[in-house]
Amino acid sequence: MSFHETIAPDETARFERFSSEIVDIQRARLKKGGAAARALHLKAHTGAVGELLVETSDAGRAGVFASNGQRWPLYARFSNGSSARQPDKAPDVRGFALKLVGVPGKKIIAGLEQEVTQDFLFIDQPAIAFRNADEFMTFVRAAKDGPLKLLPRLVAGFGLRRTFQILGQTLKAPKVTSFATHAFHTSAPISFGAGRAAKLALFPVGNPPASPTSGADALRADLTARLKAGPLTWALRAQLFQDDVTTPIEDTSVVWAGPWVELGKLTLPRQDPESPRGREITGMVEQFSFDPWHAIEEHRPLGAIMRARAVAYKGSVLERKAAAEPKSVLTP
Repeated sequence: MSFHETIAPDETARFERFSSEIVDIQRARLKKGGAAARALHLKAHTGAVGELLVETSDAGRAGVFASNGQRWPLYARFSNGSSARQPDKAPDVRGFALKLVGVPGKKIIAGLEQEVTQDFLFIDQPAIAFRNADEFMTFVRAAKDGPLKLLPRLVAGFGLRRTFQILGQTLKAPKVTSFATHAFHTSAPISFGAGRAAKLALFPVGNPPASPTSGADALRADLTARLKAGPLTWALRAQLFQDDVTTPIEDTSVVWAGPWVELGKLTLPRQDPESPRGREITGMVEQFSFDPWHAIEEHRPLGAIMRARAVAYKGSVLERKAAAEPKSVLTP
C-alpha cells in the first residue's frame, strides 16, 4: 500500500507564522543578554565524530543505505529538547542528531543543493506527544517562559483532557539515564526510496549499563566518561509504512507497528570530548545546523510536523547564523 500526505490549504501561511514565533523566542533571549542560539534543543551535552556502516537487506536498500559496505563518516550532537538550559534531572526530550558527510546527490533545501551532507534527527521516544504542528506550537508557547507557567498555559491551549493525555504520554516514557543505553527514533516519517516511507531508530548494541551519575550535567558526564573509555555502538533500523491506521504519515502521536529492517551500525570511536580536539569538535558541531530537510530526495521528510520544520528551521538557522556545511569529518 502506498502512502500519501494530506496538506491543508492554509498550511504554508500557518507555518510561516510559527516560524516567526520561534525566531521571536530567539530574539527575546538575545535581549536578556544571551547569545544567538537555537530556539529548541538549546542545551548540548557534547559533539562527537563517528561512522555509519551500511549492512542491510534488499528491503533496506534506499538512498544512503543503497550499498552494503558503504561507510559514512559523521558528526553527532547530543542535546536536551527544551528552549532553556535546565538541569538534566528536569523532564525533557533528549535529542541525538547525525550529519553524514560525503553524501552525493542533490539536496532538497534551496541554496544547499550541492552540499555533501545528509542529516537524520532522533529523539528518545518512538512517537511525538503532539498530533500535528499546531499542537506542537501550542506547547512551545506554553513552555517558553519556564515551568511555573507551563501547566496553566497548557490547559488554556489544549483543554484539561488533552493536556493530561500529552503529559501522561510524556511522563510514562522511560527516563534517559544514558544516551548509550537508550533507543532513539526519528518519530516522524521520511521517504525511503521511491514510493516508500519509513521511521528510523537507533538501538544500543553492547554498550555497558549506565553508572550512577548526578548533577545538572549528568548526561554529559556519562557520555564523556564512556567515550574516553571506548567506542559506543548502535544498530540503525527502519520501520516501513504499512497502512494509514498502523503507520500514519500525518499523526506523529501514533507509535508505528510493524517489523524492523536492519540498515547498519553506527559507531562512535573512543575519543576525549574534554581534550583540545574534543572541544574543537563540540564547538564545530554547535555551529552546525541539523535539519531533517537537509536530505537527498530519497529521504524527503513527510507529514505536517516535518513540513512545519522546513519553515521553522530555516528561520532559526538564519537568525543564529549557523556555520556552513562541512566537507569532511575531523579525526578524534
